[in-house]
Amino acid sequence: MLERLETLPPDPILSLGQAFEADPRPHKIGLSVGVYRDESGLTPVPAAVKAAERRLVECQTTKAYIGQRGAPEFLKGMQALVFGEDFARADALALTQTAGGCGAVRLGAELIAAARDRGAARVWLSRPTWGNHVPLLTSAGLEVAEYPYYDRASSTLEFTAMMACLEAATPGDVVLLHGCCHNPTGADLDAAQWQAVAELCRRRSLLPFVDLAYQGFGEGLEADAGGVRRLAETVPELIVAVSCSKNFGLYRERVGLLAVVADGADAARAAESHMLALARTSYTMAPFHGAGLVGLILTDPTLHASWVQELDSMRARIKQMRTALAEALANAIPERDFGFIARQHGMFSFLGLSAEQCARLRNEHAVYLLDSSRINIAGLNAAAIEPCAAAIAAVITD
Repeated sequence: MLERLETLPPDPILSLGQAFEADPRPHKIGLSVGVYRDESGLTPVPAAVKAAERRLVECQTTKAYIGQRGAPEFLKGMQALVFGEDFARADALALTQTAGGCGAVRLGAELIAAARDRGAARVWLSRPTWGNHVPLLTSAGLEVAEYPYYDRASSTLEFTAMMACLEAATPGDVVLLHGCCHNPTGADLDAAQWQAVAELCRRRSLLPFVDLAYQGFGEGLEADAGGVRRLAETVPELIVAVSCSKNFGLYRERVGLLAVVADGADAARAAESHMLALARTSYTMAPFHGAGLVGLILTDPTLHASWVQELDSMRARIKQMRTALAEALANAIPERDFGFIARQHGMFSFLGLSAEQCARLRNEHAVYLLDSSRINIAGLNAAAIEPCAAAIAAVITD
């Protein structure tokens, strides 16, 4: 039977990362894979995580299951982190720990499919969106459509077109929104725009599904949760998929959360029962190690303060790299405006280059980026800014 399987093409992002690692050129610059890197090019383990890990190892007395919902301290801490300490609708909230943000998106998709006659639900995605959104949703049997979001020519949000499209969506449709630090564009909704989206979803009976993967990397932990909190205050139902990979540096531990704000406590308990049943058919029990670390950090004042301080430093470094690259490009290509890079948020930005120009950057200059021209700003360091700007100028002006 297995001999009938055909070899699938490699993942375009992961394969670029492998090509970068294999490239012997000493001046190579890796901007394709979406992980945070420090000035030395490493993806660090935060000091608070190391301290929590030592405590966890010393105090742990068993490796027994923790239950399907997940680690209690993790769930408590994450509820406060995402929704605030005094969330007014806590009784209508259902939480389940997941295997990373991808696991949360997929479990949310399965929940939508179970609630809407499998295969009948439509999910609206921003154009463009993160490449893995489509397979995660469609593999659960959902239909996907696109709403306008980003104008590549002007490097700006298409908010008016976005709202017009969603105004025409069918009541009951799902709208997937990036909570902050939009991947791949770096262009985020402001507070007023979030409120307008929330009111539209309520009025048109659309279900918001928020992917919150970079809380703390945009404007800060509280500000980056602003969109989710506005929605939770406005709409009767809300789904949120949360990742702890970036802000806690726990990429390989696969720590995530699926949160559902339901229309009342009874509906929340029903939703939770389905979340747990769906998890049972996939991975059954939640893993503990990474979630145990997050739980310790979020509930211990000393660890929490250390983590916030380091997260603030990471965010500041990303902003510094954004400003430095925008200035270097302004000097290298004064006839073209790259000022949008400094105004955007999080790790990602579009350069507005063609696939051919991106290929030239990789082949001729050892600058690795996706064919869409998405770059990971956090892959830069001070020494790479000028060479990167010079390489981009070369493929644009040649």
